[in-house]
Amino acid sequence: MVSREIKIGKIDCTSCIQKIEKVVSSMKGVSSISINFATGKAFISFNSEEVRLEEILSKIKDLGYTIEENSDIFSSVDKEIKGLRNRFFATLILGMPVIVMAVNGLFNLSLFNLSFFTSAVIQFVIATVIMVINKDLYMTGLKNLIKRNPNMDSLIEIGTVAAYGYSIFIFLSVVLFKNITQSVYFESAVMILIFVSLGKYLEGVAKGKTSDSLRKLVNLKPKEALLILNNTEKMILVEDIKIGDIVLIKPGEIIPVDGVIIEGFSAVDEKAITGESSPVEKTLGDLVVGATLNKTGVLMVKVSRVGSETTISKIIKTVEGALNSKAPIQLLADKVSFYFIPTIFSIALLSFLVWFLLIGESLSFSLTVFIAVLIISCPCTLGLAIPTAIMVGTGMGAERGILVKNGKALELANKANVIVFDKTGTLTEGKPKINEIISLNGKEKQVLQLAASTEKNSEHPLAEAIVNKAKEDGVELIKADKFEAIPGGGISAIVDNKFVLLGNQRLMLKNNIDTSFFDKDIIRLEEGGNTVMILSIDGIASGILSVADSLKENSFDVVDKLKKLGKEVIMITGDNKRVAESVSNKLGISGFLAEVLPQEKAERIKELQKDGKIVCMVGDGINDAPALAQSDVGIVLGSGTDIAIETGDIILINDNLDSIINTINLSRGVFNKIKQNLFLAFFYNCIGIIFATGSLYSVTGWLLNPAFAAMAMAFSSVSVVLNSLLLKRLKY
Repeated sequence: MVSREIKIGKIDCTSCIQKIEKVVSSMKGVSSISINFATGKAFISFNSEEVRLEEILSKIKDLGYTIEENSDIFSSVDKEIKGLRNRFFATLILGMPVIVMAVNGLFNLSLFNLSFFTSAVIQFVIATVIMVINKDLYMTGLKNLIKRNPNMDSLIEIGTVAAYGYSIFIFLSVVLFKNITQSVYFESAVMILIFVSLGKYLEGVAKGKTSDSLRKLVNLKPKEALLILNNTEKMILVEDIKIGDIVLIKPGEIIPVDGVIIEGFSAVDEKAITGESSPVEKTLGDLVVGATLNKTGVLMVKVSRVGSETTISKIIKTVEGALNSKAPIQLLADKVSFYFIPTIFSIALLSFLVWFLLIGESLSFSLTVFIAVLIISCPCTLGLAIPTAIMVGTGMGAERGILVKNGKALELANKANVIVFDKTGTLTEGKPKINEIISLNGKEKQVLQLAASTEKNSEHPLAEAIVNKAKEDGVELIKADKFEAIPGGGISAIVDNKFVLLGNQRLMLKNNIDTSFFDKDIIRLEEGGNTVMILSIDGIASGILSVADSLKENSFDVVDKLKKLGKEVIMITGDNKRVAESVSNKLGISGFLAEVLPQEKAERIKELQKDGKIVCMVGDGINDAPALAQSDVGIVLGSGTDIAIETGDIILINDNLDSIINTINLSRGVFNKIKQNLFLAFFYNCIGIIFATGSLYSVTGWLLNPAFAAMAMAFSSVSVVLNSLLLKRLKY
């Protein structure tokens, strides 16, 4: 299965998306396609053995859309905005004489002394030129009408052509039959196009602003770097840097790529990546990340990642992926939009027939109603309601070190009613230390030596604690043979011709090893929140090692805040019940799942989901991968590593538990905004249609002018986008 991202041009409303997704997804070999209305980007997954990308692109072009270059994610947006601006001003300037003539005739101002013939000819010529300027709208609308898939352009086309054609008919009747009781309506077509082009321009500008956060991330990537080659300095393009190259970063410069410091010491401002405002001290051997700011010292860095593999590139890719995803609530808007335009056309036609045939109003009156209904109904408002809010929200999150990979995760982060925390490395520092060693025969040094010798080949955090303790105490390690890791239990090895087994009580019981001599100490230590490892030599329990992992300072505060938000907090751990209960009590967590093997965590999450819970799993993104995948929302605490980014739905780059609360608040803010946008969209269309159909005409005497319908339609879309931009004022 192959995935490709493309930029589709000439998408004007959600019905365009519905049509493209329907046609492309029906092609043999295409598994899925998702299009973001706000960006015009499509993410397509397909089997390259069954269908070629060129065939898919050709099918999209046949529908009347264009495929744009995707090298610069903002150049096409800027180009589109410039084109919309030029079209609006050309339409406005040319249309002003027609508007002035219409106002002159409406209010009998006598500004011009033009005959009906002269005035009509001038308006006809100008209206024709303006329609030619907006030819893209008519071509797209016509193609969709021919294929029986009308979109918003089709409605505008029908409305303006009806006004234009009716005016030509009136003009000819006056010229040929001297019937001067009628008026032309060229100004309706002109004003509709003025307001439509204005709306599209403002909408384009506003949509561009929703991606400002992403644009800032892209602009963080420096263009050049100072390469050290043969003891000489050479300024080169960042894209020409290779892994293993040495670059020099001076104070005040942006670090160009990811790498390891081989010389120097400095404070590095990582706010662009993590959202943390305080600079981080960096020295020999530390990793530095591209797009961060070197504050004080001179650094020599050996490049470890370049191009698309750098952290900033992966962040940008992740944010872009979120923009192309759809939140579950989008399904409602998509379903409504699918039936929207056919429904509106039916209402417009029915209104025309009722006024003209049943009530007996004039053709001019009935046509005005028909055009107004077509113009005022705007599916674009529905199409923009959700993706613009998600764009702003994901961009804001990225600026604060919160990477949201998809719209579903952003929606469910606030809806989750159960938050499950992994213990080690999530609620705790993940840096355990040995705090007590007890030996059966008083030989604590031997216990440490055998344990450390056995563990030196393991990458487990507890193993690291034991080996570090041996190094601190100057204990010499012995070569271990036949090393074997026992999942969820411990390890075994042959050390100094002794069979050593090191692990938990469950492992000892499984091997029929009596641990009763240490029971009192084990209970005491575990009730204190320590993890106890038992060492057996040749089948005899010979000692225990107590490992303590301190809780993160803000874990207490975060758990308390989650409980105040009405969330049920559960801790999951491989430790036994006594340790789990001790840690849970310290944090004020009422529920815990203990003695859970890594492979069993996903099953425990599934059990919670079977009870109707929406589960958010918080882990470190490595051992917790199955549980994170099973949960409704997987939040990974990490530093943007490959595993973290691949595993979770939401990645907290700054590794700060407080960001969980920020994520929930951001999710709530985004979806409150989406609800507001959907309300505005539905409310606007309902009210607009009532006025446009003339339903209140008999009561108020008001009939909606098509030009004002166009203005209302244009500003409805803009208002939804501007409402989404208000998210930037959210404090969290």
